[in-house]
Amino acid sequence: MSETALKLAQDLIRCPSVTPKTEGVYDVLKSALEPMGFDCHVLTFKGFEGAEITNLFARKGTGAPHFCFAGHVDVVPVGDDAAWTSPPFAAEIKDDRLYGRGTSDMKGAVAAFIAAVQDFLNQNAEFDGSISLLIAGDEEGTGAVGTKDTLKWLEARDEIPDMCLVGEPTNPNLLGEMIKIGRRGSITGRLKVTGTQGHAAYPHLADNPVPKMIDLLGAMKSIEFDQGSEFFQATNLEIVSVDVGNTADNVIPAHASALFNVRFNDLHSSQDIIEAIDAALKPLKHPHSIAWHCSGESFLTQPGFLSDTVSKAVAEATGRTPDLTTTGGTSDARFISQYCPVVEFGGVGQTMHKVDENILLDDLDALTDIYGHILKTIFNS
Repeated sequence: MSETALKLAQDLIRCPSVTPKTEGVYDVLKSALEPMGFDCHVLTFKGFEGAEITNLFARKGTGAPHFCFAGHVDVVPVGDDAAWTSPPFAAEIKDDRLYGRGTSDMKGAVAAFIAAVQDFLNQNAEFDGSISLLIAGDEEGTGAVGTKDTLKWLEARDEIPDMCLVGEPTNPNLLGEMIKIGRRGSITGRLKVTGTQGHAAYPHLADNPVPKMIDLLGAMKSIEFDQGSEFFQATNLEIVSVDVGNTADNVIPAHASALFNVRFNDLHSSQDIIEAIDAALKPLKHPHSIAWHCSGESFLTQPGFLSDTVSKAVAEATGRTPDLTTTGGTSDARFISQYCPVVEFGGVGQTMHKVDENILLDDLDALTDIYGHILKTIFNS
């Protein structure tokens, strides 16, 4: 067991850093990184409704290649404290597992990477190149001013990495199953139809928006965007909410609204999705409006040196050959992909965001080994 990874993971978990709070978590990181010679920058940006979002960029070395580990140390709320069998921020060990909010998503991976760096530097004090960490404080929030704004700051300083590994929990059941080489894009639409309120017994005196809403939603659901691509599943549109705000059974409502989300693959941009939906709705001639929000475009890092390096390290440590996938939701890799090649590999995600979130101690140890193998390969040590 990597005692460094375990102790650091416990120290990080004991900081209740629910977005946007930090609760000393960056002091823990700096205390681990600065003695190794990392130049640490704690960066604060204004987030949603003026909330301050704190992030960290730490770098050792100035040469190439510049390899970056990216992640986050903010966590989601614990929910019902009483439902936890171990206090969510106590970082207790039971039955060969470390329990606590953030163990899986993703303070365990951050700790494993730092422990791997320490081991690497103990053997390669004069390595050629640069190692950095980009640690965000709002990945579980809006994501707008964590990794995204830190990358802008790095670009202004000409410090964009050559390649990046994001330590999100990528494995469904067992460590070593999956590496993410891309993610689908996500765009949300808020559809609104306006009619005229009236009495349900006198529909000719009203203009009911609900049938029009049903027509529009049906047209949306009938769209076949594609059948998938080499590394992506088919684009899908999901209706997630329909509402008229009506509390009476004898009143035709004046408004109807619906919320829908489209997860799209690398065959489309968000603008393509908007145009396809507009084209499907236009023949119906129902007056409507849609407010759009795209949280991220699809991206793909073509298989090559970076994914090969991670795959070999995973196979060496676990005996498993990971699949290269693009499944799941979005991550901060969507921002990093605009600057450099990026892949994702971290722990097992079964308990992330759940009561009694945990990580196997063996997985924490194996993650440390995997990240160490990656460093050795990249810096040819």
